[in-house]
Amino acid sequence: MITTSEILNATILIVDDQESNVTLLEQMLREAGYTRVTSTMKPQEVCALHVTHRYDLILLDLKMPGMDGFQVLEGLKAVEQTGYLPVLVLTAEPGHKLQALEAGARDFVAKPFDLVEVKMRIRNNLEVRLLHKNSMNYSKELEQAVLERTGELSAANMQLTEEIAERRKAEESLRNTYAEIKCLKEQLEAENIYLEHEVARQYNFGEIIGQNALLAHIFAQIDQVAPMNATVLLLGETGTGKGVVARAIHSRSTRKNRPLITVSCATLPAPLVESELFGRERGAFTGSDARQIGRFELADGGTIFLDEIGELPLELQCKLLRVIQDGEFERLGSPRTIKTDVRIIAASNRNLGEEARNGLFRADLFYRLNVFPITIPPLRLRTDDIPLLVTHFIAKFNKKIGKKIESVSKDTMHALQEYFWPGNVRELESVVERAVITSQGSSLQVLDRFDTFRNTEEPAGGEIKPLVELEHDHIIQVLLKTGWRIEGKNGAAGLLGLNASTLRARMRKYGIVRK
Repeated sequence: MITTSEILNATILIVDDQESNVTLLEQMLREAGYTRVTSTMKPQEVCALHVTHRYDLILLDLKMPGMDGFQVLEGLKAVEQTGYLPVLVLTAEPGHKLQALEAGARDFVAKPFDLVEVKMRIRNNLEVRLLHKNSMNYSKELEQAVLERTGELSAANMQLTEEIAERRKAEESLRNTYAEIKCLKEQLEAENIYLEHEVARQYNFGEIIGQNALLAHIFAQIDQVAPMNATVLLLGETGTGKGVVARAIHSRSTRKNRPLITVSCATLPAPLVESELFGRERGAFTGSDARQIGRFELADGGTIFLDEIGELPLELQCKLLRVIQDGEFERLGSPRTIKTDVRIIAASNRNLGEEARNGLFRADLFYRLNVFPITIPPLRLRTDDIPLLVTHFIAKFNKKIGKKIESVSKDTMHALQEYFWPGNVRELESVVERAVITSQGSSLQVLDRFDTFRNTEEPAGGEIKPLVELEHDHIIQVLLKTGWRIEGKNGAAGLLGLNASTLRARMRKYGIVRK
């Protein structure tokens, strides 16, 4: 067996063109007790270094300028006499893992690094490498012993018998060593499969929870449009998860390593919208005593998510249209034109097409935004996803609050699935968070009285109202319940699962005023 001292004394070479990665790995290995660690940021030197030092393990980055990791692997094949490449590749691209293993690498580590996983994989690979070296050395020693003993055996039959027995013991030991190597190899392969499944599960669709057929169609649309630079328009009621879908699109795009800048058009004060989006120069207006960089400049090379785009004032819609068409704008108070490369994802809970026809939204801007529309279904149309969402939120708030809610009764789950959920997933999350806080014991207790949100004057099974009327009536009932208080702990916005600014916008839309 290989001792810990032998493993910690093994020779290791780190190859990465990023100094931060090299520093991180060197520090981690030295803290773990490894004593013979070297590094290089020049992939062209690796083969010559390996010929000189015959490293026990090479940590090789695949993506490097001048000479990538696959070229280094080819060079190592040419200089490695044993045919065993002691290479563990470092990659952030899932598709490169299998390609690297086929090229001769022994294992891989995914970027960004999980240091616990990195330590485990390095130790396992070193143990296999040292076992392989020991078995080769032992074979050479055994062959030499046989040659030396051949002359002696010819002189004494008794010694011949003893040497045969000795050789049989050595062969048994060698078979045991190879069996151990095979066992370790199978263990590494099983761990690779497990980690690949874990990575696939963790990064399936990020925060989007559900298996409903409507949601599956959304997943397909995300996969279809994410790699493109096309403008995306997310439509759906408040609380359905438009921001979550925007993040999923950005994380699967070619811009995923650049920023995703989120702008809530409904919450920005009207006088400051232009300077927030496009920036301003010092002295552009009273009180602007410093230059400000706008959100479009911050998002250059990445993605900007314009939430509640329907709230954007008409006079600024023309400037936004110019950014979409020409990729340029001016800061407030500056004549200099600024170029920007930004992908736009917009979202609205309004019917922008109808508002464009009624002159409440620029038609030409709507056509530019409506390149790839995705309509996110309300929670009431995918009630079969509610158990999955409840389980997810319970785990989230157990960790956040320090509770141990482990079960949900059938009656409670039935009540959650029967409710209309005008605030959609956001409202469900708030209800579950309150329930986790107030529940006693290990079972979730939902104290919200959903029946108070229904129209008590209308008998069950009465005439079905249009969705707009239901939302109008529901907002009025909640406002009456809170004494027309909108903000605060017990305000109507909190009960509805909405931002206060969004609720005020809905009130203006439906003409709801206090009488």
